[in-house]
Amino acid sequence: MSVAKPLPHDAAALHVTGKARYVDDIPTPPGTLHLAFGLSSVANGRITAINLDAVRAAPGVVLVLEAKDLPGDCDCSPSNHDEPLLAGHTVNYVGQQVFLVAATSHLAARRAARLARITYQERDAILSIDDAMAADDRFEDGPRIWSRGDAGAAIDSAKNVIEGSLTMGGQEHFYLESQAAMALPQDDGEVVVHSSTQHPTEIQHKVAHALGLPMHSVRVETRRMGGGFGGKESQGNALAISCALVARMTGRPVKMRYDRDDDMTITGKRHDFRIDYRVGFDDGGVIAGVEFLHLTRAGWSMDLTLPVADRAMLHADNAYFIPAMRIESHRLRTNMQSATAYRGFGGPQGMLGIERVLDHVAYAVGRDPLEVRKANYYAEAPVAEAGGPSAPPSPPEDISGQKKVQTTHYGQPVEDFELGAMTAALEASCDYATRRAAVRKWNAENSVLKKGIALTPVKFGISFTLTHLNQAGALVHVYQDGSIRMNHGGTEMGQGLFQKVAQVAASRFGVPMAVVKITATDTGKVPNTSATAASSGSDLNGMAVKIACDTIRDRMAGYLAQQYQCSPADVRFKDGSVQLGSQSISFAEAAALCYGGRVSLSATGFYKTPKVEWDRIKGQGRPFYYFAYGVSCSEVVVDTLTGEYRILRADVLHDCGSSLNPALDVGQVEGAYVQGAGWLTTEELLWDDKGRLRTHAPSTYKIPACSDRPDVFTVALWDGRNRENTIYRSKAVGEPPFMHGISVLMALSDAVGSCGTAYPDLDAPATPERVLAAIERVRHV
Repeated sequence: MSVAKPLPHDAAALHVTGKARYVDDIPTPPGTLHLAFGLSSVANGRITAINLDAVRAAPGVVLVLEAKDLPGDCDCSPSNHDEPLLAGHTVNYVGQQVFLVAATSHLAARRAARLARITYQERDAILSIDDAMAADDRFEDGPRIWSRGDAGAAIDSAKNVIEGSLTMGGQEHFYLESQAAMALPQDDGEVVVHSSTQHPTEIQHKVAHALGLPMHSVRVETRRMGGGFGGKESQGNALAISCALVARMTGRPVKMRYDRDDDMTITGKRHDFRIDYRVGFDDGGVIAGVEFLHLTRAGWSMDLTLPVADRAMLHADNAYFIPAMRIESHRLRTNMQSATAYRGFGGPQGMLGIERVLDHVAYAVGRDPLEVRKANYYAEAPVAEAGGPSAPPSPPEDISGQKKVQTTHYGQPVEDFELGAMTAALEASCDYATRRAAVRKWNAENSVLKKGIALTPVKFGISFTLTHLNQAGALVHVYQDGSIRMNHGGTEMGQGLFQKVAQVAASRFGVPMAVVKITATDTGKVPNTSATAASSGSDLNGMAVKIACDTIRDRMAGYLAQQYQCSPADVRFKDGSVQLGSQSISFAEAAALCYGGRVSLSATGFYKTPKVEWDRIKGQGRPFYYFAYGVSCSEVVVDTLTGEYRILRADVLHDCGSSLNPALDVGQVEGAYVQGAGWLTTEELLWDDKGRLRTHAPSTYKIPACSDRPDVFTVALWDGRNRENTIYRSKAVGEPPFMHGISVLMALSDAVGSCGTAYPDLDAPATPERVLAAIERVRHV
């Protein structure tokens, strides 16, 4: 079989040679127009005068549009119909699109856009969490509250009680390919849109709405993206709508891409959070109850804030059984870029909150944080199938002697928990106990350089929490020469989805990988697709392709069995051939025979995730099909004179189930760890008191560089199978390993804590400045 083999990315050679074609590389027809937005320079205000004469007179300018020139609002929102393509009289953040320029070149459009003269009546901007709370400016009528048990009473009756607060910053996606789109007008008013998007169907829907067309008149194609990370789930809508609109008005091809500083200024980021907590626990660090207050800045429009904040609440337990929990979540409107989807989709923020609680509790009881974490783990699930961990501890029993399955605070049974065994395995492989003793010894003997070490778990739910999105379609063709062409609703953004799904198809037909070709994602081939998000790409599209392939394979087997006088059960597709009882022919011969026998060699496949149901208002149900798990151990060293630090070593053990492609999955884990560490260390978004983003370029916004990776970096995949019936029993790997970066922040906290007696209270991102301030704080409390 082709699955489970560590094959290279299908476009690896194209990537390293620079031949991979992205939207900006597509040859443009003669007469193509290029677009640029004119942007607001104030965060909150009313436009009192706008003069675009100089813009219209600029060299190369063909068309300039204001809001009043649009055929309706041309809404760009993925959720709430609150994002007009162009601002009318009111602007809501610095960087909001006010007008649109179409010119004969990209540079001409950008230069012209800067010539506008706009006068504003400026208003006070709401920029901080405290300002938004004071103004009661929020999405939804009030806070969303979920609870299990009486958390307040459990905390009050506990032997020990602590309170604290954690602030964590947002994060810029920093995909290497910026947002881009191109529209080609067709006959009868139809339009073809090439878009760098994770959600072609949403682009199709929004373009059709803006043009007043049915969706069948808009075809969207996405061959690949140069990175997405959630930033291309909804943020590409404005570009695609603009291109299609101008193409309709002019009859000419139209293209638009953001330069890096425009991209960072206009588009949304990861939601930043402040999490206040109150927790009660015993002397062993076992938690009786927790109260969380989640406060997040959502930006000027709703975008995907509600499901992001919901997922933060869903992951507020991470790997821990909390008997009583209350979570109060406020989704606050502010005058800044509208926060949007980002890898983990709120899960990292929720997990970081409970990991801070466990770290703080461990400090309060004077125990190793890892021991406190393990003491609060969910009960280990019994082994269901061979290949997983051996001899895990049994779940607790109720008074009848029956095994109990613990549930999350939202009511989902945790039936597949395996972090106990995984933690033990990583402790042994990374020599955690010896290294922790060595860190203590080092810190006792060194006053300037301090080391820290932390081992943290990940339990991440897999599925869209909006239940109807858990569906996928596929289209597979087998040609008479035995070659296979297929299409599905997932998008390729560098993660290797296309290769994994091609491996599934090759395995179903028993043919070499070279026989299978995946075509660009195309709404004209597979309709009504969900975004490639929520770590669902392989789960959904792999299953849809399997179903389509099996349909064709079964048709072929039935016909060939008749021709060779054997049972269909005796027809085997293997190693590029078809075995027919005691006879064998090549797959190409089989395809030709079936074509000659008028057997349909084309099929669609459709898959919907089973078992999921969710009531977000009550906060109860089963939003996830299964959980993916992992553990990571990070060791750091901190210079206490400057606050600078290095990650010395990282060891990661991650659960991918039965991996479809171990090489791709290890790459995903490595990249996710570094990206997660970047979120919590170097990547700092700063707005000034006028709401202007000051970190809008690589010179001021610092993603981790190659030199920031750990010198010792070990990633291993857990030897197990998914207990649920996923594609070849694999597990999603896109988002779950991002949270391994949390171990870096906890290791930094451990190092800072060795400098004094107070708890470090280290916020994120833990820049050298924040680390130095925390060191000074623990030394003088």
